[in-house]
Amino acid sequence: MINNRIQVICKNNGQTINIPVGTTLNEALLLMQIQTKSPIIGALVNNKPAFLNMGLYNNKTIEFIEQNSSIGKRIYVRSLVFLLYKALKDTYPQALFRVEYAISNGYYCTIEMDGQRITLDQLNLVKERATQLIEEDLPFELFYEPRAKIIQLFNDLSRPDISNLLQYKKSYYSYYYRLGDTCNFFADILVPSTKYLNKFDISPYFDGFLLRVPQKDNLNQLEEITQQRKTYEIYKEHVKWCNIIGINNIPKLNALTKEKRSTLIKVAEALHEKKIAKIAEQIIEKKTVRIVLIAGPSSSGKTTTSKRLSVQLAASGIRPVTLSLDNYYLTHDKTPKDEFGELDFESLYALDLPLLNQQLGQLIAGETIVPPVFNFKTEQREEGKPIQLKENEILVMEGIHGLNPELTASIDESQKFKVYASALTALSLNDLNWISASDTRLLRRIIRDYKYRNYPAEKTIERWASVRRGEDKWIFPFQENADAMFNSSLLFELASIKRQAEPILNEVAQDSDSYPEARRLLHLLEYVVGIPYHEIPQTSLLREFLGGSGFHY
Repeated sequence: MINNRIQVICKNNGQTINIPVGTTLNEALLLMQIQTKSPIIGALVNNKPAFLNMGLYNNKTIEFIEQNSSIGKRIYVRSLVFLLYKALKDTYPQALFRVEYAISNGYYCTIEMDGQRITLDQLNLVKERATQLIEEDLPFELFYEPRAKIIQLFNDLSRPDISNLLQYKKSYYSYYYRLGDTCNFFADILVPSTKYLNKFDISPYFDGFLLRVPQKDNLNQLEEITQQRKTYEIYKEHVKWCNIIGINNIPKLNALTKEKRSTLIKVAEALHEKKIAKIAEQIIEKKTVRIVLIAGPSSSGKTTTSKRLSVQLAASGIRPVTLSLDNYYLTHDKTPKDEFGELDFESLYALDLPLLNQQLGQLIAGETIVPPVFNFKTEQREEGKPIQLKENEILVMEGIHGLNPELTASIDESQKFKVYASALTALSLNDLNWISASDTRLLRRIIRDYKYRNYPAEKTIERWASVRRGEDKWIFPFQENADAMFNSSLLFELASIKRQAEPILNEVAQDSDSYPEARRLLHLLEYVVGIPYHEIPQTSLLREFLGGSGFHY
């Protein structure tokens, strides 16, 4: 610091400027005159998320966040949720608002008053009030206070979902946001003011409402609603079960893991086994099935699901023969590239489709085949062991593309049974801070990559954006093709992941591009009470990632 001025380095354009101490990020942004493709709604200061109204008092490195980035979208959506909460409370003070999960390119919400879903006319009044708040350009204000004081504040406001959550935060100080006279807590930074939230809608969706947000590549247009009835029914079943046992947020989970942890684990695992047994029954009842295809996004537990399903089929007198789609990967010199010029392992065409269909046809015809085995260390295909499919046997095959019709185009539909597996959680930090299903899968993958593939968290996080793009293109559009869906999430999952994930995430250096994401995941786990690793059964799906499984991978 020289003459009450500090040095700021901007990563967006490589510019370095000297500014007065106390200059806000918004003011620094104006001085730098940065040209961007979409609005700037936040910043990373020394790689930590920062509110644009924050003042700068020491030398800093800054990267401004655009709305069309993954971080920018989170900021926009969380801010929008606060806006709607404020509009709802201004219009119907007694109404209850809860954001449950992401679905159909939006966010499923419930809005109730006197135990009933609000009407469409009432919803329109809420939207009108939200529009007024945008026009008023009200600031989102950030306050840092002693944690005990904030807990008391939200207790006084009858928000136990926030006060109970903050009980698990270990720091002396915490923070909260204010919009007008309305206080709230969010696990992310927010936009500076309501004027930034100029594009949204909230529409009836099955038993609740769908919060609609702008498209990433065209902020002037809302995301189109996709039909995901089967996915919704799985979520609905999960929410119902959570309500039965009295767990819908992290504080309630923490309380139960302290008091009845063993029972919670046993019941959750039993539910998994029950669902898999039911899928086995459906397969047998169809009678014409020769191939079971198990698909799902990365780290959804497809491999363990296939093994547990194979056990259930065997228990019913059907001998399973297993085959992994991963073994049909092309060598890297033949792998297609994505729009960024990187090898696209998520593409359907990263697989040897002609060989796969040829060998599947041979198996169904009763012939013996020698499938390939892909060696991920050498990145080459090797010769596997001969297999044959006899009359009373079923082929169980797992891989991310299992539900894509093109994968097994030569096989008659009557001979296939398609299972979609994904970790669909309705668990949340509190009423307005939902936990993304992709976060659960990312944490699983970080641990697995670290333990079994010698990949640091930094590399897994770095690649995750490419994985998600591949899922959006190659997996999610086909999930409604499933004959059965299996929710691989477990209520105690974050508690069991915590102790392995935290030290791995803490290895990510602050100057790494992966640091903001690693820090965000650590912040999520901060509120979770961990459980001992040894209490998880060896047959648990989580063992696929945490280690110690009774199954061979």
